[in-house]
Amino acid sequence: QKVHENRNNMTGGFTMKEKSENTAEYRFHMLRDPYRPGYHFAIPSGDGRPGDPNGAFFADGRYHLMYLYRNHAREDFCWGHISSTDLLHWRAHPDALTGVNGDEGAFSGGAFLDDDGTAYLTFWKFAAKNWSDNGGIAIAFSKPPYDDWERIEPIAINGCRDPWGTVDIEVDGKTEHIAAADPSNIWKMNGHYYMQTGNLIVLNSYGRAADSEEKYKGDHTDLFRSDDMIHWTFVHRFYDNPRTNPEWPDASEDDMCPSFLPLPDRKRGGRLTDTWFQLFIAHNRGAQYYTGRLDGEKFIPEKHGRFSWVDSACFAPEALIDDKNRQIAWYWLRDNPCDDFEKYGWTGVYSFPRTFWLENGELRMAPAEELDRLEYNTQTAAPMKVDGKAEIPVRNGESFRLKCRISMSGAGRAGFSVRHSDETGEHTDIYYDRTAGKLVFDATESGCDGWRAKEEAPFTLAEGETLDLDIFVDKSVIEVYANERQAIVRRVYPLKPETAVKVYAVSDGAVFGETIVSEMAPTNLY
Repeated sequence: QKVHENRNNMTGGFTMKEKSENTAEYRFHMLRDPYRPGYHFAIPSGDGRPGDPNGAFFADGRYHLMYLYRNHAREDFCWGHISSTDLLHWRAHPDALTGVNGDEGAFSGGAFLDDDGTAYLTFWKFAAKNWSDNGGIAIAFSKPPYDDWERIEPIAINGCRDPWGTVDIEVDGKTEHIAAADPSNIWKMNGHYYMQTGNLIVLNSYGRAADSEEKYKGDHTDLFRSDDMIHWTFVHRFYDNPRTNPEWPDASEDDMCPSFLPLPDRKRGGRLTDTWFQLFIAHNRGAQYYTGRLDGEKFIPEKHGRFSWVDSACFAPEALIDDKNRQIAWYWLRDNPCDDFEKYGWTGVYSFPRTFWLENGELRMAPAEELDRLEYNTQTAAPMKVDGKAEIPVRNGESFRLKCRISMSGAGRAGFSVRHSDETGEHTDIYYDRTAGKLVFDATESGCDGWRAKEEAPFTLAEGETLDLDIFVDKSVIEVYANERQAIVRRVYPLKPETAVKVYAVSDGAVFGETIVSEMAPTNLY
């Protein structure tokens, strides 16, 4: 009888028949949406704004990933929780984090798997509405199967009430303003636990004015250390950006959503190196990274790069290390249509899992190899020289993968035009510009909504090197990789998506090798 009563209480005022019918209606509504992707993860329910990927970890053969979303019924920000054995098909778990004690829930953070199999989530906690606590950095933990998460009390780093997201600490007799937002994943070294915190609120409060102290301007994070996961001590500024390199972040950029993990020396099955990978965002410039080394408890950045160059469409990275020693990361693709949740009933899309490794001291990147399993109905176009444009036969111009090796042979530009409509003239162009030394994603004529921008990423071919393009189209998501050295991912919104299905090779004289195009099986339930 008790079980029967509990099940009735779960219906939320609806009969089970009504809930079933409503769910089916919602699912089919999503399936009919011409912009909802099929094999890039889309947040299954709730308002994914912000929609950061969070809390990624690998345990017991499963990839675990959290996603930030707003639950309007409860009026809080939650961490949804999914897991997968293959990075393709995901099952839902109960929400890992929700509002407690009247607070508004949690913003971004990371995850850590300890030696005993306990998983920990670090997160930026909202202050309680009744001010029984004033927020800061909190930690929750769980054991297999990681369905129930318990918060550690007291919270790890107690945030100030005003300004929100900072703490004031006495250092050598002087008050220092320390970051208390967007914690990184935890890492373990020499018997200690470490965690860094993002600096947006410190920058906003103390570093934006022209006469601000130099140390509070631009990007940085603060380092904390613990021996028991309960008591955390501020160590020092984790890294310094001297801002002497104009290509590195400037004084207006923050460091939030940090992820800090060692890079492997191969795409899979390699060893983890002494080079560390600091993934992060600046809110005004999007996703980027440093590679560098640890000098004791200090990170020394040596190289910097970006994943978003013209705006902040590629956002909020979250990464993990799996049992193959792969570093795998997801990104939130935030160039959404205006008010899309209110208009269409959903929002929130991620990039496909991207792997990173070092090769000859340089960063390499590629889509996780599991993506290969989705290919079917493969077509090929014969090698050809293209001076202008040539149509490539494609079965399904809304969802496909295209691979081609191109010999520039004196040409200055070569690539493909996708989601091309002869009727409306809409198209998205992806090409290498040899003169500019850029990989270009031109979405200025891509449709009716979103951020129609021309993204240009630094990329140069060596003398005689072929251009190897790997392009993924998934309705509104387009993701491109070039020679495993550069990548761009954005969203596009054709005005008439049913007509924007053609693909053209475009060039001023390059020789295209065999072009291989495969349909991609959808993996999202709806």
